[in-house]
Amino acid sequence: MEFLSVNGEPVSIWPLVLLLLAALGAGWIDAVVGGGGLIQLPALLLFPGVTPVQALATNKLGSIFGTTTSAVTYYRRTSPDLKTAIPMAITAMAGAFGGAALATILPAEAIQPIIIAALIAVLLFTILKPKAGELSRLRYTGRAHYLRAIMIGLVIGGYDGMIGPGTGSFLIIAMVTVLGYNFLQSSAKAKIVNLCTNMGALLLFVPTGHVLVGLGLAMGVMNMLGGYLGARMAISKGSAFIRIVFVIVVSGLILKLGSDLILAGRA
Repeated sequence: MEFLSVNGEPVSIWPLVLLLLAALGAGWIDAVVGGGGLIQLPALLLFPGVTPVQALATNKLGSIFGTTTSAVTYYRRTSPDLKTAIPMAITAMAGAFGGAALATILPAEAIQPIIIAALIAVLLFTILKPKAGELSRLRYTGRAHYLRAIMIGLVIGGYDGMIGPGTGSFLIIAMVTVLGYNFLQSSAKAKIVNLCTNMGALLLFVPTGHVLVGLGLAMGVMNMLGGYLGARMAISKGSAFIRIVFVIVVSGLILKLGSDLILAGRA
């Protein structure tokens, strides 16, 4: 049964149902550790005629609803350090805008090997350092702390604008390893930063017409529900739970990006 059209192509109801379920799961994953795009982007590409850039842009619109919900939930229950989160978020927004511009002209395959290597290093660190991220011990103070936070936001914001999946995971591990926050505090701040990276990317994608607004808004509703449930669970379970989910999601990201790279090489 034809339900709607995307890019002029008829679409049945079943791809939409799968997309909404994926958006619900993605909202939950994003709220806990990030990486919801791992399931949300492939679901978008099930629709006939949807280009990779459209999928990336529409994913940003859907995700912004869930990220806002989880950010508010974290803020109300954990009171994250806004003096760190806000400067990081501002530079991340600028980085995401630049990354989104690159996404329209540069194939993601060009930097995927670097991303995969970084994810493997992150995974090994997390497994080999089981105590990392359990307690908050800030490594720097004053200007040194804020400068590192700003650089983290700029670099990872650029990645989010260009590729997307795993942004929250990169933000969390950067705040754990570089700044010294625990997993729960890092996840709370990552939501605020990720909200701004999504906004930064949309500042470019919306005027250029790459966002499929109908699909994005439908995803947004389910993302909000997933984001709320995920944030509540992460807060109640704490850093140990977040660390376990983090390892699972990063492993999935490595497999997904690795398989994409292999398939692209065979094409």
